[in-house]
Amino acid sequence: MAAHMSGAGHEGEFAAAPELPAILPPVNRRRGLAGLIARSPGSSIGVAILLAIVFMAVMADYLSAIDPARLSPIARNRDPSLQYWFGTDMLGRDLYSRVVYGARVSLIVGFLVALLSTVLGLIVGMFSGFVRWTDSILMRVMDGIMSIPPILLAIALMALAGSSMTNVIAAITFAEVPRVARLVRGVVLSLREQAFVEGAITAGTTTPMIIWRHILPNTLAPLSVQTTYICASAMIIEAVLSFIGAGTPPSVPSWGNIMADGRALWQVKPHIVFFPAVFLSLTVLAINLVGDSLRDRLDPRMGGKG
Repeated sequence: MAAHMSGAGHEGEFAAAPELPAILPPVNRRRGLAGLIARSPGSSIGVAILLAIVFMAVMADYLSAIDPARLSPIARNRDPSLQYWFGTDMLGRDLYSRVVYGARVSLIVGFLVALLSTVLGLIVGMFSGFVRWTDSILMRVMDGIMSIPPILLAIALMALAGSSMTNVIAAITFAEVPRVARLVRGVVLSLREQAFVEGAITAGTTTPMIIWRHILPNTLAPLSVQTTYICASAMIIEAVLSFIGAGTPPSVPSWGNIMADGRALWQVKPHIVFFPAVFLSLTVLAINLVGDSLRDRLDPRMGGKG
C-alpha cells in the first residue's frame, strides 16, 4: 500500500520490489500452514512422515518394551524376526528399541539447532543490515566461519569440547548461524531502501519500532524456509559426528552411532545399518518436502500465488 501512495516519483523503487521474494503476499498470511498443506501433496506427505517420526520419539517408552542399552551376548547379530523386529547388533542390543530411541536424539538436535541458529542469525543479520557501522565487523566474522565447511567446523569444536548432546547442539549451531545471518542481512538491506521504511524514518519512528513493524515481519517467510533446511542439515551432521565417534556418547542411542556399530558387519548383517539409515533418510526427506513447499508457496516467483 505504501508503494502505491508514494506516487510516480519513486518508479525506481517499484522496479526493485519484484526482486524481494522475502516479502510475503497478504493472501499467504491469511491461509497459513493449513492452506499450504491442503494445496501441496508434497507438503502433506512430509508433514505426515514427520508427525509419525515425532510420535515415535515421544512415545518411545511405550512403543518399545526393551531397554535399548541392554546387552544380550547370546542374542548377538540376530536377523529381523518376530522377537527382534529389526534384529540385534554385535552386542545383542535390540535394534528396534535403539532406532526408536535414536529418533529422540535426531529430532532434539535438529529442532534445537534450527531454533537457536535462527534466533542468533536473526539478531546478527538485523544488526548488520540496519546498523551500518556493525556491518563490516559482523559480516567479516560470519565470512570467516563460513569459510570452513560446517561438518569440519563441528568436528573441530567437538574435539575441543568433548562428546555430549549439548556440545553437539552448540557446535552445529555455531556452524549454521552465518547462513541465517547473511540471509537476514540481504533481506534487511533490500527492505531498508523501500518507500514504506523511508516513510517511517521520515515520520520519526524509532529504529526498534521500524524493525519490529516493518523489517521483522518481512523476514519471516525466507527464515521459515531456511529453518527447515537447517533442521535437516543438523540431523545429517549429528549422524555424521556420531558415526565417526565425535557426536553423542556410545551410551546414548542415535541413528549415527547405530550405523557406526554396524559398518564392520555391513556385508553380512546389512540390517544393522539399513534401518537407522532409512529412518534418517525419511526424516530428512520429510523436512525437505515441507521446506520446498514453503519456498514454492511463499516465493511469488515460484508460481505459488494462487
